[in-house]
Amino acid sequence: MSDPVMMTPKRMVELEVDGQAVKVFEGQTLLDAITKVGTETPTLCFGETLQPKNACRVCVVEVEGARVLQPSCSRKAEPGMKVHTNSERVRASRRMVLELLASSVDLSTTSVAPEYLEAYEARPEKFGPQAPPDTHRDHHRAGHSAETDGQLAATVYQGKKIDNELYMRDYSKCILCYKCVDACGEQWQNTFAISVAGRGFDARISTEFVVPLPESACVYCGNCIQVCPTGALMFKSEHDLREEGEWREEEQTVTTTICTYCGVGCNLELHVQDNSIVKVTSPPEHSITHGNLCIKGRFGFQHAQARDGAKK
Repeated sequence: MSDPVMMTPKRMVELEVDGQAVKVFEGQTLLDAITKVGTETPTLCFGETLQPKNACRVCVVEVEGARVLQPSCSRKAEPGMKVHTNSERVRASRRMVLELLASSVDLSTTSVAPEYLEAYEARPEKFGPQAPPDTHRDHHRAGHSAETDGQLAATVYQGKKIDNELYMRDYSKCILCYKCVDACGEQWQNTFAISVAGRGFDARISTEFVVPLPESACVYCGNCIQVCPTGALMFKSEHDLREEGEWREEEQTVTTTICTYCGVGCNLELHVQDNSIVKVTSPPEHSITHGNLCIKGRFGFQHAQARDGAKK
């Protein structure tokens, strides 16, 4: 019997973050180093269980000697780097990104948005009226004729889509972070029910041939909802409560349990309001699920609260 292959230990990389020395393992990112020293860095498209896409650019930092700002979520740490997370150049870039996002996308259900906008003194109104709910990115751009604008309105405008009983899609809140596409695709579910359609300003998330979700390859695992940072994808139960003005997240309790549908051992986080389960998530750090669930684990909770029916 041959000896088992020994794993080569990773060496440590030492660098500076805002003048503070820090060591991280080779292959870790600047965001890992920044987090290790206790500095908070804004992120939107970053997901702990997904490979970075570098889409939102709000996590950029300044590295001495580098010509451009670096996305901390994906830039690997190198020995001797000197990183600045709060320089005027960094703040100006983050402010601009936040202003552009908030002026073109509805961030009302993005939990971290108010904090970021205030911290960086962002003024989205300088780019025009803030995007209201139920709208998509402005498709009436300079250089388009009325006829072309009409075509864009038909193809690009998507707004709110409620075509099933489990979750809804509100593309007025979509920042094109691609996290839902990655979770549905090769990184986790391998269903490929959704993808990026169009290019440039016309890019949007879509099913194949823009068919309704029930007619697509979607298996309703809800992993896209789990990773969505803005509420563009949302449990229908949450959406309905929000529409009624009854969504009270600050009053909800979250209980961790184990899914009973099979023997895999997936962890569930039950979000309960008024003694009823309103949605189910899974902890991203769990070694089995990594935040992912199947349709039963994510949406099969109605039987647990069918109390009236059980009495009859």
